[in-house]
Amino acid sequence: MESTIDFTEPRILGRTGLKVGRLGVAASYGAPANAFEAAFEKGCNYFYWGSQRKAGMLQAIKNICGRGKRDQLVIVIQSYSRSALLMELFYKKALKSLGLDYADVLLLGWHNRRPSRRLLERALEMKDKGMFGFLGLSGHNRTLFPRLAKDNLFDLFHIRYNAAHRGAENEVFKHLQENDKPGIVTYTATRWGQLLNPQKMPPGETTPSASDCYRFVLSHPAVDVCMSGPKDLNQMQEALKSLDLGPLNGAELERMRKIGDHVHQKSAKFF
Repeated sequence: MESTIDFTEPRILGRTGLKVGRLGVAASYGAPANAFEAAFEKGCNYFYWGSQRKAGMLQAIKNICGRGKRDQLVIVIQSYSRSALLMELFYKKALKSLGLDYADVLLLGWHNRRPSRRLLERALEMKDKGMFGFLGLSGHNRTLFPRLAKDNLFDLFHIRYNAAHRGAENEVFKHLQENDKPGIVTYTATRWGQLLNPQKMPPGETTPSASDCYRFVLSHPAVDVCMSGPKDLNQMQEALKSLDLGPLNGAELERMRKIGDHVHQKSAKFF
């Protein structure tokens, strides 16, 4: 797992061919526009417009596009809808709010089994119309991703992965190694903040920083993008430190695994 890869270098997002920064940014936690613009200037161009759509990212996207850099952004719009009709209606509403004609990715959110035929057919019709470029899926059922990858319908997956939840290493990552694999984007790098909680550490162990958590995730060679959810500029800057610091060494990886195992045992959730 140890690597000499440079986190400041962009990565090709699986079969999509999109060039992406290694750290993605999510709209949901309230960071202001200048935080997202600072991330963009650092090469973080994977912008996730999820279920809670705060004004900071909206303004940042408009500012970046206003500078003629829309083609440098990878904009992801998520839909939790199980209705094909509502999925398309809400998607169009999201595009309109962003002032865009298309998004790069439509992400079908929180599917623990194969989406319905009707939902997939509508999504592919939208894709054919040029409403988005690539289709993604997120979920918590790790064994689903390798099965869906064989169908070649999905261009990327959003997968839960952190030091406390490492099941994806054997259940997903090792099965998606071929050149034409879907892109892999991970989320919950801090395990909903529990990996940053001093009260949840093993005896005598210091608490990791958020950048330690991001570096742990990005040190795995299968991961293309690790999502971050900053609530302010300081949190964004802490996340961006991970890019300059680069991969964890062997001892640092073992430390994070030890902490992750302890956190998982003491507060089990989402095995």
